[in-house]
Amino acid sequence: MALNESDPGDPDPAGTGPGPGRVEYLSATVDRIAKILVVGAFGTGKTTLVGAVSEIRALHTEETMSEASTGVDDLAGLDHKTTTTVALDFGRITLNDQLVLYLFGTPGQRRFWDMWAGLAQGVAGVLVLVDARRLTDSFEVLGQLEEHGLEPFAVAVNQFPDSPDHPPEALRAALDLLPETPLVYCDARDRASTINALKVLIRHALARATSPTSLTAPGRSQLP
Repeated sequence: MALNESDPGDPDPAGTGPGPGRVEYLSATVDRIAKILVVGAFGTGKTTLVGAVSEIRALHTEETMSEASTGVDDLAGLDHKTTTTVALDFGRITLNDQLVLYLFGTPGQRRFWDMWAGLAQGVAGVLVLVDARRLTDSFEVLGQLEEHGLEPFAVAVNQFPDSPDHPPEALRAALDLLPETPLVYCDARDRASTINALKVLIRHALARATSPTSLTAPGRSQLP
């Protein structure tokens, strides 16, 4: 089924929230799914975001950081980070009775970016997570989107406790975003905040849709 102009709506109308360890089956009313890629530089909070928003037990492929990463992974401003994603994060969120998002989080380190091409197949949109304390780390990530032709995308600024208070226009200028590219603030630990960022992305994708294959019935999914 094609993308339509309906509002993504309020997620989780029953108010049940995430259910770790509980099997959640798709409702029979679901007839549209979207594959969303969550990207960002190392340590921007992608794993946290997927885990916070997922209504099923999120899949994480985290490994403890070892001495081999010393001098390779920049831990400036990330004093408490001890693990890193080495393959992907996966979660699912039902936005309304008809629309479900499958979230695929990518590793942040450049040495893992070769797998982006596979993960990006069939995506309806990309959420770019940015750490305002380390904006320059996001320049290459945005360059990767252009290299792989990944669009539409929206930028979500993850607000850490010590994040600088940059106004949106300053962030847009620093990241060289087009006027139509959505930019929102979020807290990757907070489910409601993260869902709002995803809804902004979906609305942008709906507005940009030119192909009937971005959202499909479950039986005809673009998911790998």
